[in-house]
Amino acid sequence: MAISPARTAAFDILLRVEQTESFASELLHSAGYSKLTSSDHGLATELVMGVLRWKPVLDRELAASSSLKLDKIDVEVLTALRLAAYQLKFLDRIPGHAAVHESVELVKRARKRSAAAFVNAVLRKLSERPKLPPTTATNADELAAQTAHPLWLVERWTQEFGFEVTQKICQHDQLTPQTAIRLSAGSAADELKEEGVELSPGLLLTHARRVVSGNVSHTRAFRRGKIAIQDEASQLVALLLGHGQNFLDCCAAPGGKTRVIAEGNPQASVLALDLHPQRAALLRKLVPASNVTVETADMRSFESPQRFDRVLADVPCSGTGTLAHNPEIKWKLTEDDLRDLQERQSAILRAAMKCVAPGGRIVYSTCSLEREENSAVVEQALEGFRVVNVREELERLHSEGELSWSDLDALGSGPYLRTLPGKHPCDGFFAAILERK
Repeated sequence: MAISPARTAAFDILLRVEQTESFASELLHSAGYSKLTSSDHGLATELVMGVLRWKPVLDRELAASSSLKLDKIDVEVLTALRLAAYQLKFLDRIPGHAAVHESVELVKRARKRSAAAFVNAVLRKLSERPKLPPTTATNADELAAQTAHPLWLVERWTQEFGFEVTQKICQHDQLTPQTAIRLSAGSAADELKEEGVELSPGLLLTHARRVVSGNVSHTRAFRRGKIAIQDEASQLVALLLGHGQNFLDCCAAPGGKTRVIAEGNPQASVLALDLHPQRAALLRKLVPASNVTVETADMRSFESPQRFDRVLADVPCSGTGTLAHNPEIKWKLTEDDLRDLQERQSAILRAAMKCVAPGGRIVYSTCSLEREENSAVVEQALEGFRVVNVREELERLHSEGELSWSDLDALGSGPYLRTLPGKHPCDGFFAAILERK
């Protein structure tokens, strides 16, 4: 019996994530998997993200069923085992025999035929183990183990946000996030409905929508650029810039925030920069607006005679606010990475601040939950600028009918924007608004 396209795709993607710096979400939406049917793509996504979210829990179950230590098992074999283990332990609708059989076949396909009998034996034993107990954590150690998070992250979040909020963050990270989109054309909602996509209102923003059912990325509206998949907190960050005549987006790819800026300021000019030529080319494709100019440049060495009245520095970061979308970050990030990122972020922010016109504003943002990447970066670079309390802009957006969330205080942390997964219906974002004196 042939291996299903969904399991084949999931296996190949998990192997690439394990062996390279690739992100699963990018691979799932790459050209190589665009020909999967909607149902196969949905199953492949479920399998890939499920394995990445629950990897240490799966490994504990496999270790208890294996005669070999996991670090002695070839990565291809271990990937096939994890794939089957996730199906056996977390997916009731998939027959156990199918999960076992296809993982054995995947091992053979990976030229590890000698391990086929071992895989079959481990999975048969695993299928006889009791169900996983419910989460009943009362401390950071238990929470990390039960929700498959690195202990060092759970400990630092508990210290920063408290145990109750950290519980919500960890639990949210283990759920499949609802897709959010931003409509850029009045007819797009009707087009999506015709193609079987059901939408509900956004939970933060008036012009956002949540996908209840259907695959947005397979629709004509998506292919034609009428809609963009973008978390609501990401949309909100771009809206904090307000209105102006000339904008600079320093680290613009993939282009979601650039798009929001351009559509909200159709008479303004927008210069969008990205360090990598391929990402800049993708940005140009995703943001075809005529008022947007795209250039390949490193913001840290970028020079321009022009000064901009609005600048966005949405800097590269750890991404710990996006673990529901990018669970592999949990297993690759280290505390040393945070220090390296802070240096890069500080350099970008300081270079971007030089481009702000007198009286102009810069929004510094990340999708990180870590203080080192957020307030610590801002507070080291305030010379010549003042911090604008984000409450001012949230009130403006609410009065303009753009922000539908009514509890404005819940979106702030001091003068900064601070959204937290599980506490807010979105990814975790930080944003600071700085104004040149």
